[in-house]
Amino acid sequence: MTAAPEKTAVLVQLRLADAWFTVCELARLTPGRGVAALLPDGRQAAVFLDRTGRLYAVGNRDPFTGAAVLSRGLTGSAGGRPFVASPLLKQRFDLESGACLDDEAYAVDTYAVRTTPPYFLTDHSAYI
Repeated sequence: MTAAPEKTAVLVQLRLADAWFTVCELARLTPGRGVAALLPDGRQAAVFLDRTGRLYAVGNRDPFTGAAVLSRGLTGSAGGRPFVASPLLKQRFDLESGACLDDEAYAVDTYAVRTTPPYFLTDHSAYI
């Protein structure tokens, strides 16, 4: 009898000031939906996996209301730019830059995201 090969979990990590912080396993993310992650300094991040396998992370706090709800927002794209729309007042935040697409005076933090070990989506049919 041979032992089953060990499966290495693919972890999602955010870049904080001085280190990478593990948020969760990639398998826990659902394309098009967000998850909230509590960071070591008490802030929250909203982490998203899009349908092409790309990861994004922004601050979870909606700057218009102060509520930590962006992880529950709807994702989409406008002019080729991925965004999350706040579930409260519907303002859209660019997932790459953090800029509010509806009011340039507002923005949310963004975080560099990686997987470890590196993960590359090769079968897009799973997300269609």
